[in-house]
Amino acid sequence: MIIAVLNQKGGVGKTTISIHIASTLAMAGKKVMLIDADEQRSALDWAAARDKEPLFSVVGMPSGTLHKQVKLLEDDYDFIVIDGPPRVSTVAKSCIAASNVVAIPVQPSPYDVWAAKEVVDLIKEVRETLTNYKKIVAAFIINRKIINSVIGRDVEEALEQYQIPVITSQICQRVTYAETAARGTSAIEEDPNSLAGQEIQSAVKQLIKFATNTQKEKAA
Repeated sequence: MIIAVLNQKGGVGKTTISIHIASTLAMAGKKVMLIDADEQRSALDWAAARDKEPLFSVVGMPSGTLHKQVKLLEDDYDFIVIDGPPRVSTVAKSCIAASNVVAIPVQPSPYDVWAAKEVVDLIKEVRETLTNYKKIVAAFIINRKIINSVIGRDVEEALEQYQIPVITSQICQRVTYAETAARGTSAIEEDPNSLAGQEIQSAVKQLIKFATNTQKEKAA
């Protein structure tokens, strides 16, 4: 399965989500590759900061032909996670075309809800240009929710206008995400039983289940 993590708005935690999806799957025994398709190279910088043996491969591929290159790799991995670029571009379109599911991180703010229209429209555009467009599904992941606030629920309701499902397990604003990133690790890797580790595992489990079930329904 190929998972693209994409949002045209910067600062939504796209790379953090990508790394944690890849880490969660790798720790579950899956063979994983993380593709950094962002010219800022944040995922590659994260990998370079790591002292331990890598849990998964990290490669840079900020290319408009990424969808063609990924086809040569997907049989070698259980999951490929793509950290997409933070803007509308040929690379972003290629990330969508390559994927089975697009995870869209959204912060709990009205600005993020409004900005989500760009990536939703881009997904629709790519779907319409592909003969196999039905294989691409999408879901929102609410990220950086303020702990003990209800704003995450309000954002979930606001996102209903886009007719794209919202993963119910929300990722909260926790300092551990920044601390572990500086060490080239992840919250789930350092402590799977922590609150951060548990919420990440829950979100990834829901995302995979949603993508798998939706694809089965569309194939039927």
